[in-house]
Amino acid sequence: MTTDITNGSSPEPNSEVAALSYEQAREQLVSVVSQLEAGGASLEESLALWERGEALAKRCEEWLEGAKARLARDAAGSLGRADPSMADAGTRSAHGDDGR
Repeated sequence: MTTDITNGSSPEPNSEVAALSYEQAREQLVSVVSQLEAGGASLEESLALWERGEALAKRCEEWLEGAKARLARDAAGSLGRADPSMADAGTRSAHGDDGR
């Protein structure tokens, strides 16, 4: 899929990037990198591709940071709900002590 990103039809270039899922942004980023690596684009086209790639990379980073924060919250919540009687069970069994 080739997209004309230099037509100036939208007031904010790459504004639709904010609506992309992680997978969509990553797939488009891979395409942009491939196009840049292939060469043959004019300076203006290359700059537009670079800017789009930056926007896509930022979107991917936002998704990953959000996922990381969610995992940290979930892990903290799980620790808070842990059974207090099992708090030192791991250290007892690790040292061969059955707690008796």
